[in-house]
Amino acid sequence: MKLKRIIALSLSAATLALSLTACGGSSSAASDNAQASDSNSGDAVTVKLGVVGSIYEDLWTPAKEKLADEGIDLEFVQFSDYVTPNNALANGEIDLNAFQHRIYLQSEIDNYGYEIENIGNTFIIPLNLYSDKVKSVDELKDGDTVAIPDDVTNGGRALKVLEAAGLIKIKDSAEFNPTIDDIETYNTKITIEELKANVIPSTLADVTAAVVNGNYALDFGLKTEDAIYKDDRLDIEEYWNLIAARSADLEDADKLETYKKVVAAFQSDETEKVFNDQFGGYFIKAGWDQDLLADK
Repeated sequence: MKLKRIIALSLSAATLALSLTACGGSSSAASDNAQASDSNSGDAVTVKLGVVGSIYEDLWTPAKEKLADEGIDLEFVQFSDYVTPNNALANGEIDLNAFQHRIYLQSEIDNYGYEIENIGNTFIIPLNLYSDKVKSVDELKDGDTVAIPDDVTNGGRALKVLEAAGLIKIKDSAEFNPTIDDIETYNTKITIEELKANVIPSTLADVTAAVVNGNYALDFGLKTEDAIYKDDRLDIEEYWNLIAARSADLEDADKLETYKKVVAAFQSDETEKVFNDQFGGYFIKAGWDQDLLADK
């Protein structure tokens, strides 16, 4: 498992889980202008899928194998940042991408006017609370320090985790992504310290507890069973990761049929087995019962 090359998702992340303001970079791998189309020989249909991080190739391996049996060659196109894949998709350099959650996609659409959309949900990465000093949330006491990510998306989600754990109460008037200023009550008078998400795992020895992004927890060797509180807010659809396509392509009957097969191939028992067996439950299927292409 190529854990050291894992990139944040929440996108996990959290993945995902990076700030909605992520920017920059490009990918030479996406320079080819490739849309889902038959080869000259009329054999396999090639679908170029944009991803960020080799972990996605592991997650998509069962789907790739299944699609090959159906005459579809799923080709991975790696990107080094989180802005370029949507630009490449909108420009027709790739056919689909799968790296982001709903909040991030909507922010990209709002900022750049992309005519791209979610065609299938993939997974959610829980945002868990870890500690090297205490064994349960009940052991946290007044004056203890709890670290959370300092970016808007992950920070807001982390505060919701602390609320679900019973440590704080967020104001009813808070926006979807609350901030520390939106805390109405400290049930336990903890000190919340905002840090860069990627450095939080290495600070566990210096704080009492910390909310750690799933990808960084994986990279740091933290296991889900080690969490002192497990994120159970997995029904928040804005945090679900997805597969995106150009809206115009969904008007092409042949491409639409191909993309339906791609979604179905990912949303399979074999993929869920990879989630559980290879990644120890850090990826949890989300929204597979929603047929987003039913009316296309």
